[in-house]
Amino acid sequence: MFDFSIVTTWFDSLLRQTLGLGDFLSILIECVVVGVLILTAYALIAIALIFMERKVCAYFQCRLGPMRVGPWGIFQVFADVVKMLIKEIFAVDKADKFLYYLAPFLVIIASVGTFSFLPWNKGAGILDFNVGVFLITAISSIGVLGIFIAGWGSNNKYSVVSAMRGAVQMISYELSLGLCLIAAVALTGTMQVSSIVAEQTGPWNWLIVKGHIPAIIAFLVFLVAGNAEANRGPFDMAEAESELTAGYHTEYSGMGFGFYYLAEYLNLFVIAGIASTVFLGGWAPLNIGVAAFDTVMNYIPGFVWFFGKTFAVVWLLMWIRWTFPRLRIDQILKLEWKYLMPLSLLNLVLMTVCVALGWYVK
Repeated sequence: MFDFSIVTTWFDSLLRQTLGLGDFLSILIECVVVGVLILTAYALIAIALIFMERKVCAYFQCRLGPMRVGPWGIFQVFADVVKMLIKEIFAVDKADKFLYYLAPFLVIIASVGTFSFLPWNKGAGILDFNVGVFLITAISSIGVLGIFIAGWGSNNKYSVVSAMRGAVQMISYELSLGLCLIAAVALTGTMQVSSIVAEQTGPWNWLIVKGHIPAIIAFLVFLVAGNAEANRGPFDMAEAESELTAGYHTEYSGMGFGFYYLAEYLNLFVIAGIASTVFLGGWAPLNIGVAAFDTVMNYIPGFVWFFGKTFAVVWLLMWIRWTFPRLRIDQILKLEWKYLMPLSLLNLVLMTVCVALGWYVK
């Protein structure tokens, strides 16, 4: 398995020793390069997900999806991006201008912040702190503010109702998400994302295998709660078009709306990425204890494993969206408070008992 830290160490030594730059300039250049890479990956993955969503939706509805712009419609998303960039950005009368313009940036900051914690490959994590799981949950909660402030600052009754729905839904489902991650932390004994992946290397060491029943329960609850956290169907009551036009971003145009559109798809990728990282081994290959098979699997690059697992989870979440009908807001909250959160609490106790008594794959 290739360790990407070799590349980062070489680049750092190039700046400091070969070019003779000081600590300040070296760190500044490295931060700029990393920032450009994050934003580039953010945009490219969003474009890929939008195209994938349209094709998956078309498949489930027995149609072809976009086919006219480019072969198989692959340039349709780029045309939409150009359209979004040149659209007029208008101001809403009697809106709170500061909150109105601040809200989209809060959503993007939360999305990019959690996106930066995903480990693409061994040694390729952008942010990797010893309290990484805690920071992921903390930074992701900023998105709730962006949604609520957008509805309030727009001075639109539909947007306010949508923002209230979205905020209460996201705050509620964050509890189940956090409890599922705590169960994984209890099993691995660390909150550092890279260490969680490192604990899953080796034969049959992915968490859903290593932690068996409680880990599988945590994984399934995480997928359901993550779908709700991303405001995606069937948990998209905050954007119920038949009732609230477009929801909390009704009054946004141009890239103001584009930020929310990007964040929705990248939040989907982040949820799938965290699920694959914590429960499915992340960049760790599938090893079963057979030398020949494991050797072949280890030759596959880590980023291929990561993206393969993540897009598999993304496809599963898209399948759920285009299969189940939209839930009412009372059904959404009842599912969380009466079923998922008690189940997550009991599952955390079960995981703790299994770890204390050694009832897991070692």
